[in-house]
Amino acid sequence: MAVFICPRCAHRAAGAERTEGHQPRGCPRCGFGFTVELMDDYYAGPLTALVCCDRDRRVLVAGHAATPITGWPEHALIGCEVSAALGLAFPGAPDDPIARALEWGVRVLRQPCTFRPCGRDDDRDAVADIFPAYDDDGGLLLALTPVTKG
Repeated sequence: MAVFICPRCAHRAAGAERTEGHQPRGCPRCGFGFTVELMDDYYAGPLTALVCCDRDRRVLVAGHAATPITGWPEHALIGCEVSAALGLAFPGAPDDPIARALEWGVRVLRQPCTFRPCGRDDDRDAVADIFPAYDDDGGLLLALTPVTKG
């Protein structure tokens, strides 16, 4: 059964829940206009920023924990290419994991990366989980979790 996650509030719903009682296709919890289908359930942690992008990698919504984690307000990210906007880099990766997820329609999980928080000169280490969209619009969901040092 398909699982859907809201990029705004990280609410998860099973496919059967989305068809009960003529529910709209958006999020039943926060009312956001769309949800992203996942192959398997995914639990976004409290320190995971969810960012939803279109097929051209432009940010559509920076939802669950994105502003507290990255420091970037949503309005500064919308419409920008996600890697450029977040200063996202994948050192040591043989290719661009975002391009791989979009081109091949595969999930890329636990990919080490760095990102640049708003107003900071240094990069932070993180782990990215990248989920391609399975609808006709394409796109992807990026889950960015900072690595805590300690």
